[in-house]
Amino acid sequence: MILAQCITSFIAAAGFGILFNAPRNALIQCGLVGMFGWLLYYILVAEGIDVVPATVFAAMLVAVLSHICAKLYRTPIIIFNVSGIIPLVPGGIAYDAMRNFVENDYFHAVQLSAKVMLLAGAIAIGLMFSEVVNQLFRKSWDWLKP
Repeated sequence: MILAQCITSFIAAAGFGILFNAPRNALIQCGLVGMFGWLLYYILVAEGIDVVPATVFAAMLVAVLSHICAKLYRTPIIIFNVSGIIPLVPGGIAYDAMRNFVENDYFHAVQLSAKVMLLAGAIAIGLMFSEVVNQLFRKSWDWLKP
């Protein structure tokens, strides 16, 4: 089961890299960043952690790996961030929320919509937190240099 999760998340992230016009030599890295982010999310949820904190941690991992890939391959970080975060986007839940609205099942629709908003916020927080830590690390590193 975990192999299927890895393969599909890799294809999703690399496929979105193609749609996003990422350079051809960066598509493998885009897929790997997305795969590792999804893998962390999947493992955390399987261990019993709620989906929102699992999404925050997975988004943080995606951001850290994106920084590393951007430095190593001298490519803008946005390419890896956007492609890598795609497997974490709660598209299926958003679809179910809209379907429930159309079917006039507002109770479930509002619950699912709130979950979508929490997950989207978790993605944003994870990406932002990693960026803040990176900038603090970079400033402290510059301060330590003679």
